[in-house]
Amino acid sequence: MSAAPRRTGRRTYAFLATTAALATAAALTAALPAQAHAGKGGHGHGRPSRYQDVQLLSFNDLHGNLEPPAGSSGRVTELQPDGTTKTIDAGGAEYLATHLRQARRGHPYSVTAAGGDMVGASPLLSGLFHDEPTIEALNKLKLDVTSVGNHEFDEGARELGRLQNGGCHPTDGCYTEKKFKGANFPYLAANVLNEKTRKPILRPYWVWQKKDVKIGFIGVTLEGTPGIVSADGVKGLAFKDEVETINKYAKVLQRQGVQSIVALIHEGGFPASGSYNYDCDSPGAGAGVSGPIVDIAKNVTPAVDALVTGHTHNAYVCTVPDPSGRPRMVTSAASFGRLYTDTTLTYDRRTGDIARTAVRSANRVVTRDVPRAPDMTDLITRWNTLAAPIGNRPIGYISADVDNTGTESPMGDLIADAQLAHGKQLDPRTSLALMNPGGVRAGLSYAAKGAEGDGVVTYAEGFTVQPFANTVNLQDFTGAQLIQVLKEQVSGANAAAPKILQPSAGLTYTLDLTRSGADRVVTDSVRLNGAPIDPAATYRVATNSFLAGGGDGFPTLGQGTNDLVGSDDLAALGAYLTANSSATNPITPPKADRITITR
Repeated sequence: MSAAPRRTGRRTYAFLATTAALATAAALTAALPAQAHAGKGGHGHGRPSRYQDVQLLSFNDLHGNLEPPAGSSGRVTELQPDGTTKTIDAGGAEYLATHLRQARRGHPYSVTAAGGDMVGASPLLSGLFHDEPTIEALNKLKLDVTSVGNHEFDEGARELGRLQNGGCHPTDGCYTEKKFKGANFPYLAANVLNEKTRKPILRPYWVWQKKDVKIGFIGVTLEGTPGIVSADGVKGLAFKDEVETINKYAKVLQRQGVQSIVALIHEGGFPASGSYNYDCDSPGAGAGVSGPIVDIAKNVTPAVDALVTGHTHNAYVCTVPDPSGRPRMVTSAASFGRLYTDTTLTYDRRTGDIARTAVRSANRVVTRDVPRAPDMTDLITRWNTLAAPIGNRPIGYISADVDNTGTESPMGDLIADAQLAHGKQLDPRTSLALMNPGGVRAGLSYAAKGAEGDGVVTYAEGFTVQPFANTVNLQDFTGAQLIQVLKEQVSGANAAAPKILQPSAGLTYTLDLTRSGADRVVTDSVRLNGAPIDPAATYRVATNSFLAGGGDGFPTLGQGTNDLVGSDDLAALGAYLTANSSATNPITPPKADRITITR
């Protein structure tokens, strides 16, 4: 499932050193003249050759993961030649910096771009400081340009403007003696308009140029951003259609003499394989990509030469035909800085356009077997020193890893249990809790990350799991409304990509994936503490404030009554862990067996 978005608050030379760098070598097959990939002076007179290779390095959905992400969030799956798979530890800004810098060697024409969600839903190291550390890190990584993503709006357009332009936080002030300088790279937001002026809130496009080579970049986020970000975050903004916007600005760039164009799109797809290096373009089963990006790619003007995408946290390097039927590269580099995409764009000096038939692209693993970049180590150490007094505080104990993977996850269930417990403290009538899966940003690892000891859960680790500063809200629903909420997991806005709410203990039902639409939730199977749901009865339900506003495609959750707002969700999780675990009696991960799944 997409690890998409959730709420506001405080709460990146192809390096081939190991077999981990085996990559998807997707390439468009038609040949160019022999000099096409020379990229240097030709004809023996020092004049530029007709063709110039431009290296495009790209990544997406970093989400402020400066330190190596833990657990499954810090691994990628690699397909082996014999058809088996293995997992590789990946990610971390210290390693990403080394990989990118090594990749650029020998490539004088190189540009680095990103597909949005650089910040937001970040671990404590970045999120505690409103993501200033991540912007600083991206500056050091020499990021040239990025689109906005939905998470860039977690704290609203004004805060996004501060990340772009610099300045101290309006409430928390400056964190160091030096004033925050903002991003050295442009954020592009072509389809995000000020509702009053009807103009983009940030630059719609940007042109990279070296000598006589020019490539335009257009940046958009998904049109559906308002449905997956808090209302406060998108207040006063209008989000327009991705295709119409890209096509509009492609014409603008062409009128300015820019024929080579790359679209940075914070919307993505779902690959047929979970391995980063699967062959998307091979015939037969196990290939291809589906999801919203496919329709977008098929309709974006042929004037655009490549699409760098994101949002779904998946890895793929695929060709999708443009409206003229010509294949065009569409890429995504998973998330959290675990991969980067290395694409070669061959620029034709005669036409000013990309020779599309020569585009080559592959995802590369950000392995941790390379030297750490010292400047990134210094940055992480400096910000960790500021965060340590808060982040190192123990909040609970676990007996094993609490994973956040699967349709129903142990981590999701644990959060729902914590919110139910908090709800009962606020109102003993509280019956159940529901947690959106995309708000569960990580699991909890049993192995110690620092000096805290195995099994100890620190505040920083809890923050990484729930970084959005949502509150726990209580609302009354009828039994009929509760059933409707469950059906909205697999219908309406969630029909194509279901969002399965994580249930608190006592709520059970069957999810029959052999059926279609809302029927996938078997109504007669829904039980609360063993009893059928009474359509006419009233149930007190705890959710986070994002869901309570009808977010994530659950309009019925926005129709509850008798609202009561409790503490923030991280405080509820911490209180639950503290009350229900100790060093000698750690909490056992839930079994994730509350939903019976039929496939």
